[in-house]
Amino acid sequence: MMFKDRKDAGRKLSERLAQEQWDQPVVFAIPRGGVPIGCEIARKLRAPLDLIIPRKLPVPYNPEAGFGAVAPDGTIVLNDDLVSQIGLDQDEINSIAMAVLDEVQRRIREYRLGPPIDPKGRDVIVVDDGLASGYTMIAAVRALKKKGPKKVVVAVPCSPRTSVERLEEEADEVICLAVQEQGSFAVASYYQKFPDLSDGEVLADLGTCTLVPPKS
Repeated sequence: MMFKDRKDAGRKLSERLAQEQWDQPVVFAIPRGGVPIGCEIARKLRAPLDLIIPRKLPVPYNPEAGFGAVAPDGTIVLNDDLVSQIGLDQDEINSIAMAVLDEVQRRIREYRLGPPIDPKGRDVIVVDDGLASGYTMIAAVRALKKKGPKKVVVAVPCSPRTSVERLEEEADEVICLAVQEQGSFAVASYYQKFPDLSDGEVLADLGTCTLVPPKS
């Protein structure tokens, strides 16, 4: 399955999610790429949209690669095999995590348009434009579970099978439209258009989606 762009992926994913029964659903999108997808889902389900902003922990000599992720509340998820392979000690991990949390807090200040939504007792849908290793999503799921939701469902357009299985151990359900069974994986390869998004584009989407009223 290929998607024209993130909005197209969001519309297709929202059609799949609309087939489920939800109890006071709230959509949590991971910026930046998850926001246009989360907007489409929020519109379809008539659910409010909020943000969860985990970030990968970059490998020191290769910042495009990650050895785990951290959530806004400080929840850290590590790829233990990779951490052992590159020889990071706890002090180094903590130092990198603190630096990443600075960027997380910047994004929260930049993107927050209103008070956060309390997910306690509600069905939570966590969305992004795709999974790679899945560790960033795991950090989001673990952080949200601490807030007492009824259930947490991960919804993404595309993912490798290994990451789906990794998230199935963390979330109550994983919904993915295109699961790649084997071979090297890249989220961008499932999109005809996959541009980097600016803060301004994220804010424009949020301005149209955050106040969608719930179903009566």
